[in-house]
Amino acid sequence: MGRRTTQAESTVRETIAAIATASGAAGVGVIRVSGPQVPAIGLALLGRQPPSRTAQLCRLRDAAGAAIDQALLLSFPAPHSFTGEDVLELHTHGSPMVLAMVLEMLYRQGVRPARPGEFSERAFLEGKLDLAQAEAIADLISARSAAAARAAMRSLDGVFSQLVDQLLQEMIAIRVQVEAAIDFPDEEIEILGEAQVRERLGALRQRIVDLQREAERGQQLRDGLYLVILGPPNAGKSSLLNAFAGSDRAIVTPIPGTTRDVLRESLVIGGVPITVVDTAGLRESDDPVEREGVRRAGVEAQRADHALIVLDDSDPSADAQVFQAQLPAQLPVTVIRNKIDLSGRPPGPIVDAVPPTFAISCSAGSGMSELQAHLIGHGSGDSEGSFSARGRHLRALQLVAEHLQTANTGLDQRIGAELVAEDLRLAAEALAEITGRFNADQLLGEIFSSFCIGK
Repeated sequence: MGRRTTQAESTVRETIAAIATASGAAGVGVIRVSGPQVPAIGLALLGRQPPSRTAQLCRLRDAAGAAIDQALLLSFPAPHSFTGEDVLELHTHGSPMVLAMVLEMLYRQGVRPARPGEFSERAFLEGKLDLAQAEAIADLISARSAAAARAAMRSLDGVFSQLVDQLLQEMIAIRVQVEAAIDFPDEEIEILGEAQVRERLGALRQRIVDLQREAERGQQLRDGLYLVILGPPNAGKSSLLNAFAGSDRAIVTPIPGTTRDVLRESLVIGGVPITVVDTAGLRESDDPVEREGVRRAGVEAQRADHALIVLDDSDPSADAQVFQAQLPAQLPVTVIRNKIDLSGRPPGPIVDAVPPTFAISCSAGSGMSELQAHLIGHGSGDSEGSFSARGRHLRALQLVAEHLQTANTGLDQRIGAELVAEDLRLAAEALAEITGRFNADQLLGEIFSSFCIGK
């Protein structure tokens, strides 16, 4: 992977430093330094050039010569470091004051504070990792489940990037054939016929669609399942939230309309991060506060990954279709028939019900394990082999699929090879943005600014 350059190249040669460990007091704190001044700093701190990758004990002093701390110094000479530059790590005691004093000592030597994500940005610019791998570092740090952490590690290992690169090479190969037919129509060179180009283009688009599905699963592993609870008043929606949380997170009373606002609870159920959203009961009301709660419930339904429609099983008039008709057509739905302790229905999934329907009792806890297993399946699917993905990756893949579809339509309608080649160029450009083979400074700034300082 070669070195990259941007308009911000002049700032890359500055030496930067930041705390690389979590904020707050701890047994050990780590300060990372990267840039051209690192050898001189190591020499000043140790009295000799630090040996590569060998911990050295040194005494850190402030500008007046007073001792700050006794630290371990680790040197990682370029290019064999995380950033690809000369890197120094100082392992001190984890007092926030000690770390602040060490940083001040470094700043006096001309080092500047690192921006959020700047170490990872430099690693990207030095060709140590691509953009998807750099993002995977942040995803690994923020993973809320074991499955999400494993997916982020696969992306960091380059699984996602390799798939993107393979598709990019095939796309370029097809474009070469199309442009060869344009530039050398009368030359005796071996080029693919129109039918062969169409066949390869169709196969490529299908591979893009398959990658989209995998990326969607990866994004859900990263972000978790956003689950909204809907239904009539007093059906047990808040009781269901409490049952998921294992504690009384929402007020539960026999009075209909108790929930007026949206309540959110972030959970990890069976290794899957899930945000459960309890909403106001859906009904007509003259109360302006309750009407606002109903409106907010509709907003939450629009952004949800999955909806749970909770009904009172002891009420024979309860009908899920009334509520399902108010939801987005593509939103997956599970119906929950609560209060089976009153109706006498056995707990568990109701056979052959559409949409999937589960009989439970929130008060007794019966049927909850089967419901949770069902939701875990929606939240992770088959996570084996999944990689971490983000919204920008999905948008890029969607754009690629659209350009390939336009190119295929162009072949069918014989609108001209030049336009087909242009769509292939635009598709390749969109695909290359995932790994950063093609990038803009603005894109890099947006991505790395969301990282932790020190990463």
